[in-house]
Amino acid sequence: MKALDIDQSIMARRREIVAALRAIIPGEAVIDAEIGRRPYESDGFTAYANLPLVVVLPSTTAELQAVLRYCYANAIKVVPRGAGTSLSGGALPLVDGVLISMMKFNKIKEIDFENRCAVVEPGVTNAAISRAVDHRGFYYAPDPSSQIACSIGGNVAENSGGVHCLKYGLTTNNVLGVEMVLMNGEIVRLGGAFLDAEGYDFLGLVVGSEGMLGVVTEVIVRLLRKPESARALMIAFDSSEAGGACVADVIAAGIIPGGMEMMDRPAIHAAEDFVHVGYPLDAEAMLIVELDGPPVEVDHLVGLVEAIALKRGATQCRISNSEAERLAFWAGRKAAFPAVGRLSPDYLCMDGTIPRKALPRVLAGITELSEKHKLRVANVFHAGDGNLHPLILYDANKPGELQAAEDFGSDILRLCVEVGGVLTGEHGVGVEKRDLMPVMFNEIDLDQQIGIKCAFDEKMLLNPGKVFPTLHRCAEMGRMHVHQGQLPFPELPRF
Repeated sequence: MKALDIDQSIMARRREIVAALRAIIPGEAVIDAEIGRRPYESDGFTAYANLPLVVVLPSTTAELQAVLRYCYANAIKVVPRGAGTSLSGGALPLVDGVLISMMKFNKIKEIDFENRCAVVEPGVTNAAISRAVDHRGFYYAPDPSSQIACSIGGNVAENSGGVHCLKYGLTTNNVLGVEMVLMNGEIVRLGGAFLDAEGYDFLGLVVGSEGMLGVVTEVIVRLLRKPESARALMIAFDSSEAGGACVADVIAAGIIPGGMEMMDRPAIHAAEDFVHVGYPLDAEAMLIVELDGPPVEVDHLVGLVEAIALKRGATQCRISNSEAERLAFWAGRKAAFPAVGRLSPDYLCMDGTIPRKALPRVLAGITELSEKHKLRVANVFHAGDGNLHPLILYDANKPGELQAAEDFGSDILRLCVEVGGVLTGEHGVGVEKRDLMPVMFNEIDLDQQIGIKCAFDEKMLLNPGKVFPTLHRCAEMGRMHVHQGQLPFPELPRF
C-alpha cells in the first residue's frame, strides 16, 4: 500500500497545532501524549497503523466546527473516527493529520414513535438504538456483527448492512437525514424526518462516503415494528456449492428471508467451539435462514424453504421451535469473527459482493486461490445478498505471510468483479481496496467521483489517502473553488 507523503511543515508545527486545538477545546479532549494516541493508531483493519499527529474529542457541534475551521485555514488534514470497528482502514489516521473522535456525540436526542424515526448522535452504538425502542415493539433494522460496539456515524460512513439487510436494507435504506459539518466549518442538513426530500439526493452521496465529504453530527434513523414472529432453519450441506445453489433457489422462488447466512466447515467448527450451540460439525457448509412476519405466513415459508433445501441435497435441517432456539442458531454466526480469531494469530476479513447465481463458482474459486496462496480461509457471509466475508488466516510474524494474505484477498475481489460483482458490500474501500478501484472503475468513472469530493472538500483535507488510488488536486479536475475572490493554494500551477 502506497502511503501519502508526510507534510514536514505540519510536523514541524506540531506543538503550535496542539496548543491551538487546546485553546479551542480546553481540558482533556486534546490528546497529544504518545501513550494516549496509541489506541487510535488503527481501526479494525489492524494490518496497518499510524500514530496520529494529535487526537481531538469534541463534544459539541460548535467545538467540531471550530476545530475544522482551524484545520481548514491551516491546511491540516483531518480523519474522522467513530468506534474504530472499520475493517477496511477507513479510520486509519495520518501521521501529519488530526484525528477527530466522535464518540462524545453519544446521545439519543429524540424518539418519535408516531413518525417511526429517532434522532441520534453519531457516537451512539448501533445496538443502543434498538434497546432504546424495544419496550414499544420497535427496532433499528441494520445489524452488523459489531453492532454492540460500532457507532451509527461509522455505519453511515461505510453504509453498513448486517444479517437482516437482505429484507430490510442497508444503512442507506434506513437513514432519513443527517446533519453534517463540512471541512470549512459550514453546517448542512440533508434529508429529514420524511420519506422524500426535494432536489438532488445528497443524502445518498453522504451515506457510504467514508468520511470524505463531511463530519456527521446527527442522524435521523428509520424505526421499524418488530415482526410478529420469527423462525430460523439451520441447514447442513456436504458442499459449499450445494449451499450456494440452495440460496439461489430460495430467492428464485420469490422468498425473501429476514436473514440468510452461510458458513463453511472451518467457520462452523470455530463457531461451535466458541458458543456450543449444536452446529453440524460433519457439514461442509451450513445455512441459517430466518423467516419473519405473521405466524401463519412464517410457518408456510419455513415449509417451502425446507423443501427447497432437501431438494438441493441438504443432509440436515433443524427448525427452531422457540425464541431461545432461534437465538441459539444465530449465536455462532454473530460470534463467527472472534471465533475464527482463535484459529490463527491474524486474519484479514474481506468484503466483496457478487450476484447470487455466481455463489457456487466463486466459492470454488476461493478454494482454488487458497491452494494457490497456501493460506487457509474460513467463509462467513450474507448469502442472501451475495455479500462475501472470506476470513484469510495468516501469521504476521512469518515473513511474507501478510503480503500473501493481501494478494489472496486481492485475487478474491478481482474474482468478484469478474463475475459481475463489486469490490465491497458494507466495509467500504478505505485503504484496503483503494488500489483495486481501477479493477472496477475506469479513469472517467474515478474522475467523476473525485469531482464530487472536490465539490465538498476542495482542499482535499478530509480523510485523504482513502478510496482513490491516486490523489488528484481539484485543479487537475478542471475546477477550482473560488472563495471571496481568492483561489486556494495560489502557488500551484493552474491547468
